[in-house]
Formats: sequence, structure tokens, C-alpha cells
Amino acid sequence: MISIAVTPLFYCICLSRVLLITTVFIILAFTSSFATSPSNIGQEAEALLEWKASLDNQSQFQLSSWVGNITCQWVGISCNNFSSISHVNLTGVGLKGTLYSFSFSSLHSLISHSLSYNLLYGTIPSHLGNLSELIYLDLSANQLSGIIPPELCQLTSLVILNLNENDITGSIPHQIGKLHLLNELNLFSNSLIGSIPVSIGNLTNLIFLRLYVNSLSGSIPHELGNLTSLRTLSLHRNILRGSIPVSIGSLGNLTILALSENKFSGSICHEIGMLASLTWLNFYNNNLSGSVPTSIGNLGNLNVLCLDSNKLSGSIPQEIGMLGSLLVFSLTDNNLSGQIPAFVGNLTKLTRLRLHINKLYGYIPQEIGKLKFLTNLYLSMNDLNGSIPYEFNNLTYLEHFELSKNMLSGYLPQNVCNGRSLQNFIAFDNYLIGSIPKSLRNCTSLIRVRLERNQLRGNISEDFGIYPNLKYIDLSDNNFYGEISTKWGHFQNLQSMKISNNKISGVIPPELGRSTQLRLLDLSFNHLIGHIPKELGRLASLFHLNLGDNKLSGSIPLEIGMLSELQYLILSANNITKSIPEQIKGCSKLLNLSLSKNKLRGSVPFEIGNLHFLEMLDLSENSLIGKIPTELGGLQSLEILNLSHNELSNSIPTTFDEMSSLIIVDISYNQLDGPLPNNKAFREAPFGALRNNKGLCGNASSLKACPSSITWNENPSETKRNKVLIFFIIPILGTMFLSLIVAGILYTLLKRPGLRNKLNNRREVQNGNMLAIWSCDEKMLYENIIEATEEFDSKHCVGVGGCGSVYKAELQVGQVVAVKKLPSVEDGGISHAKAFENEIHALLEIRHRNVVKLYGFCSHPRHSFLVYQFLEGGNLKETLSNKEEAVNFEWI
Repeated sequence: MISIAVTPLFYCICLSRVLLITTVFIILAFTSSFATSPSNIGQEAEALLEWKASLDNQSQFQLSSWVGNITCQWVGISCNNFSSISHVNLTGVGLKGTLYSFSFSSLHSLISHSLSYNLLYGTIPSHLGNLSELIYLDLSANQLSGIIPPELCQLTSLVILNLNENDITGSIPHQIGKLHLLNELNLFSNSLIGSIPVSIGNLTNLIFLRLYVNSLSGSIPHELGNLTSLRTLSLHRNILRGSIPVSIGSLGNLTILALSENKFSGSICHEIGMLASLTWLNFYNNNLSGSVPTSIGNLGNLNVLCLDSNKLSGSIPQEIGMLGSLLVFSLTDNNLSGQIPAFVGNLTKLTRLRLHINKLYGYIPQEIGKLKFLTNLYLSMNDLNGSIPYEFNNLTYLEHFELSKNMLSGYLPQNVCNGRSLQNFIAFDNYLIGSIPKSLRNCTSLIRVRLERNQLRGNISEDFGIYPNLKYIDLSDNNFYGEISTKWGHFQNLQSMKISNNKISGVIPPELGRSTQLRLLDLSFNHLIGHIPKELGRLASLFHLNLGDNKLSGSIPLEIGMLSELQYLILSANNITKSIPEQIKGCSKLLNLSLSKNKLRGSVPFEIGNLHFLEMLDLSENSLIGKIPTELGGLQSLEILNLSHNELSNSIPTTFDEMSSLIIVDISYNQLDGPLPNNKAFREAPFGALRNNKGLCGNASSLKACPSSITWNENPSETKRNKVLIFFIIPILGTMFLSLIVAGILYTLLKRPGLRNKLNNRREVQNGNMLAIWSCDEKMLYENIIEATEEFDSKHCVGVGGCGSVYKAELQVGQVVAVKKLPSVEDGGISHAKAFENEIHALLEIRHRNVVKLYGFCSHPRHSFLVYQFLEGGNLKETLSNKEEAVNFEWI
């Protein structure tokens, strides 16, 4: 909604309303003078006293004059010439109760009934419809509920019906069209639903139709075009749909047309230009499309033109320049393109020009500088370029000046606050250079300043003054230098102060603790030194504190724990020392705690586990020691945890298994050991997030599996005892295991010299059952050897000796081995089997640098062979004679 200063428009409206009400009361007086002398004066008094008794005590006190039968002397009661009640006017008395006990049928001569601005509740009685003489009914601004009784439509003498500002539900009765004399119908600010009745088109005497702030749906009936006497049509803030009917063009007397905040679609009809008396046109926040009709240029009396928040496209029509009476011109939040037309400078009475959030491009026309009465100038969020016209220095009445999110360059207008009325100065996200306007130093009217993300420069301690009304200032991402003055502590209304990413030096003034309304303080990415002032603990409303990336030293003040509303505490990348204070638990609403890249020592305080709303915890790159507190596992909202680059030790608490919200974790470069928590974030953590710890294990691709027989304990003393036991038990078990293997081998070998064993061995060989493969690196199956040598094809043969041939075999795994094929058992019988066995015995017992490594052997009815390490280079003798080459082999 838009509010403007009092204009001739409103004088005209008020005059019309006065004339209307005067006419009504002339009719009332005329009507009452012909009233028949009532015989039921006592009944009238009885009816009113009965209703009084139903009200609460305070209301009855307000009606203390209501005693006896002389009703004409009661407060709020007027009578006609025959002492019969003709007017009830109890507006704003503060009555509380219902209308159920009000016997309206007893007031036969009542022509005006006003109970507005009270505390009446309940439903509207249907017997109100019996007041056949009633001309004026006003029940507005109460707490009445229920539906509009259709019986009210029997009051055919009604001229004014006010039921606005209640909680009336249901639909507008279609019988409303029977009230042919109605001049004013006010049903606004209720909870009405349904469509606008077509029968309203019968109310040809209607002057004011106000149905706004309800939940009316459907379309505007074209029958409204019959209301040729209509001056005000206010349907805003409903759920009306469809297009704006062209029949509206027939409402030649219309001065106010308010259809904002509905769901109207389609284009704005050309017939709008026929409403020559129109002073107020507001279609804000609909789904209107197409271009702005050129016929609007015919509306020479128009004071307010608001087409904001639609889907209008095209350029601004030049006919707008003909609207010399225009005070407010607003096309915000559309898809308008083209340049801002220079003829805007013809609108010399303009006080508000709002063209932001469009696709306008090009230069800002200097003609805007002619609009000397301009108070609001909004050109933000377009594609405007070039410099800000020098003529803007003439706009001395500016209160709101917004040029943000364009591509403007050059300097800010130096006299922008010469009129000492500037409140909002918004020019962020441009390419502006130069210094702060000199007029800004003494601009005590400032409330909001946003100049961030430009290339402005200047000494922050000299360019700014004292602003008692300032609530928000953002100078971030510029080239300001100097120190923060102590006078910033005098800004008693300051709520947000952001001066990050500049070249500010010096200390943080303790006086900032006096700005007790401060909610956001961001001084990050500067060159600040010294300690964090303990006085910041006085900022009880602070929810965001960012002092990161400076050169601050000293400890974290204990007073930080007094900031109970704090949600973001960012002190990273400084030189802060000592320990994290346990008082941090006082910041119970923290969402983000970042203390990384400092010189913090000591342990992680378990009190951090009490920060139940914490979503991000970053303590990385400090010198923290000790174990991770088990209490951190209670941070059920935590999503990011970074404890890397510290000296934390012991195992990770098992309570971390339950941290279901955790997404990103980094515990690298510590002294942690033991199993990873059974938590998705840990299981899926990359190697870089777990690396360089003492002995982590678990179900992660970058870690070895944990021994299943070992139970990890978070207690350091028990962990130490476990480590001692492990130190002794593992070697003992290993020795026993190896001893059993050696004993088994010796037992097998010792049995072979016997004849029985020879026969058994021969039988096993003949049956193809002897297949023994020993390997230091991996198992090699019989089929792989046969396949690699193609059944010992001669093309794979690399040498022939007295006891067999040597073949080169490249296995499926990519390893190359030498295979010495011996005569098969079938060819040589027991003698060859004996030779094969003896060679294996010899190779198992020999340990010499000149003996090639044996990988395994195989005895089979078809093929018996030995598998050796394959040596590239040909002549073994020559290779072994060269000591430098011989050391390259990893032989035992």
C-alpha cells in the first residue's frame, strides 16, 4: 500500500463524503418529522434496558444515563418530534457484548443505527431486517462473526451500509442488489469468500464500493460497468482472477481504482484511458502482462500510478510524460526494458519515482535532476551504466535514494544530503569510486546506508559523523582505511554494522559496547590489532559477531558467554591465544562457532556439547590437546565438524555414532587412534580428512580394518593397559602360529623317506592329487600357468637345462614369472618324482643372495613345474657379478 501526502484528491473525496452524509441526515430529519407519534415509547426503553443488562459491567457503567423511560435524554439516543427513538449513535463507547438481546423490532422509527468501534461480538441478528425505516447502519470495527444475514437486504431504504472491519464470513448475499438506494457499501477487512454478486450491478446509485481485504474469488462481473455513479472501487487484497473487464471504461466518474494484490491476468485494457476523472490507479502485485497502454496518457488528473510487481514488458510509453499531475510513478518489479525516458523530467510534481527491479539499461537521464520535489528515487536492480548525473545534487528533498545492483561508475553526488532529509542511501554492487560525499558527514537523518561492494575509498575516521537515527550501515568490500572512531559507540539505534574486507587498522574501540541495540557486527578481513574488548559482552541483542581474518591477539574474553542471543561467532584467522573459555556455553543459541587458524591451547571444553543448535564447529589449525569430549556427540544438529591440524589424542568417542546430521568431517593431522565412529560422515570421508593420525582404523576406504578381537576404550588408562596387552599377546600368538606351520612342513618332509610314503606319493601324483602352491606374494593356480604358456609352447621357452626347460609366463594379474618344467611323472616314474621332491627340499633350505626366489611348485600327472622369479637381463652370472645391479633384487 502507498501513503501519500494530503492532496486535492483527498480533499475532493472528503468533501464528497461530507455532502453524502449531509444528504443522508437531511433525509433522516425529513423522514423523522413525518413519523407517527409512537404509542410504544415504554417498549423502546424496555428494549434498550434489556440490551444494556446483557453487556458487561464496564459497558453498563458507560450507559449509566440509561434509566427511567425518558429515552431522549439517554447518552447516544436521539428522538424525532414525537419522542420516538430515531437515532442510536454509540460509536467508540467501548461496549462489550452481543446484539442477541437487542429487540430491534421495538424501534419502529429508527432511521440511523451506529455501533461502530466497540467490542461487540457474536453474529448479526437477522431481525435487524425488520427496521424498515433504516437509512444508515454502521456496525463496523467490532468483533462480529458469522454471515451477513440475507434479511438485511430487506432494508430497501438503506443509503449507507458499513459492516467493515469485523470477522464476518460466508459470501455476499446475492439479494444485495435489492438495495437500490444504496450509495455506500463497505464490507472491507472481513473474511468474506465467494464471488462478487452480479446483482451488485443493479446498485446504480452506488458511489463507494469497498470490498478489499477479504478472500473473494472469481472474476469482476462486467455488470459493474453499470455503476456509472461510482467514484471509488476498492477490491484490493482478495483472490480475484481473470482479466480486468473492459466495461470498467464506462465508469466515467471513477476517481479511485484499486485492484492490487489479486491474481488478475492478461493485459491492461486500453479502455482504462477513458477514466478521465481517475486520480488513483493501483494494479500492484497481480499477474498482468503485455505493455503499459499508451492510453494512460489520457488520464490528466492522475496522481498515483502503481503497476508494480506484475509481468509487464516493453518500454515505458512516452505518453506518460503528459501526466503533469502525477505524484507517484511506480513500475517496480516487472520486465520492462529500454532506457529511462528523458520525458520523466516533465513530471515536475513527482515525489516518488520507482523503477527498480526491471531490465532498464543505458544512462540515467540528467532530466531527473529537474524533479525538485522528489523524495523517493528507486532505480536499483537494473542494467544501468554510466555515471550518476551531476544534476542529482539538486534533489535536496531526497529521503530514499537507491541505485544498487547496476553497473554505475564514477562518483557519488556530493550534495546528496544537503537538504538534511536523507534517510536511506543505497548504492551497493556498482563500480563507484572516489570518497564519501561530504554532505553525508552531517546527515543526521540517516537511517540506512549500504555502499558495499564498490571501489570507494577514504578515511573512515574522518568521513563519517554521528548519526543518532542510524540503524544499518554496510561499507564492506571497499578501500576504506583509518581507524574505527570511538564515536561509533554513540549510535544508540545502530542494529547492524558491517565494515568487512577493507583496510581498517587500529583496535576495536571498547565504546562499541555502548551500542546496545547492535545485532550484527562484522569487522572481518581488515588489519585490526589488539584484544577483543570485553565490553562487547554488553551487546545483549547481538546474534552475529564476525572478527575473523584480522590480527587480533590475547584471549577470548569471558564476557562473550553473556551473549545469549548469539548465533554466529567467527574469530578465525587471528592470533588469539590461551584456551577456549568454558563460558562459551552461555551462547546457547549458537549455530556457527569458528575459531580456526589461531593459537588456542588446552583441551576442547566439554561445555561446547551444550550448544545443541550448533550446525558448524571449526576448531582447526590450533594447538588443542587431549581427547575429544564425549559430550560433542550430543550435537544432534551439527553438519560440519573440523578438528584438523591440532594435537588431539586418544580414540574418537562412540557417542559420535549418533550424530545423524553430520555431513562433513575433518579430523586429519592429530594423534587420534582407534576405530572411526559408525557414522556415514566418517565412513564416506575422503582420505585427506582422516590422514596423518596415530592409528585410526575402521570401515573407510583409506583406513585399515580394526582387529575384531580388540575392544577400544575411551578411558586413557584402560587404553594404555590394552596397548600393553596387545604388545605382548600379538607376538606370542604370531610365534605360535608360525611354529605350527613349520611343524606341519617338517612333519610332512620327515615322513617322505619311507617306502610307504614313496608309494603314497607316487599314487597321489598318478592320481593328479598333488597340487602344492606356496607363494610369498599371491597364489598362482595351475590353470593360469598352462594358459600363460599355451600348454608350454616352445615360443614361450627362454632356456633349456639338464633337468628341464624354462618358460616365460605372464599371468592374468600382470606378473611375469619363470616356469621350470620338469619331466612328467608319467614319463619318469618314481625317479622323476624323487628328483622333483629333492629339488623342492633343497630350494626350501637354501638362503643365498645368488639363488633366485621360489614362488611355488606343482606336481601333476601331465605337468610338474617350479615357479621362480623372472629376471630380465638375460645372463644371471653377469648380473650377479655386478654388485650395483645385484642389489636391485629383493632376494633373501
